[in-house]
Amino acid sequence: MKVKELATSAGVNPDTVRFYTREGLLKPSRNPDNNYQQYDAEDLRRLRFARKARQLGFSLIEVRQILDQADEHHSPCPLVRDVFQQRLAEVEREINELQQLHKRMKTALAAWQDMPDGTPDGHTICRLIEHWDDNTSDKQVEE
Repeated sequence: MKVKELATSAGVNPDTVRFYTREGLLKPSRNPDNNYQQYDAEDLRRLRFARKARQLGFSLIEVRQILDQADEHHSPCPLVRDVFQQRLAEVEREINELQQLHKRMKTALAAWQDMPDGTPDGHTICRLIEHWDDNTSDKQVEE
């Protein structure tokens, strides 16, 4: 298969095929007649795998590590589980931080409804931001 054929078969854009080839995840052969890169069923399998792994949040480096272990006939499943557990913990932390930011934003927007517009006067830049938490406790602000 040529780049475009592989891309079509995998449901990706040809630039994705070229990118994964440059990164060494795909290992096409060269057609001796025209020197075009030729991809086979193994490249298609690896491309589909890489795409699914990326959709699950694995980094390019992690995908490469998984494929390297498989290429060496070692099960990459323990690595996948470990990386995925760590990634899930990171995502949960990020979700918590975003939920806290969401709460602060809603609180600020509600407070801003009653605050007058101000012009920078050498003491303030934008009173909406500088005074949004004047009526909240320090504990709520740090959340």
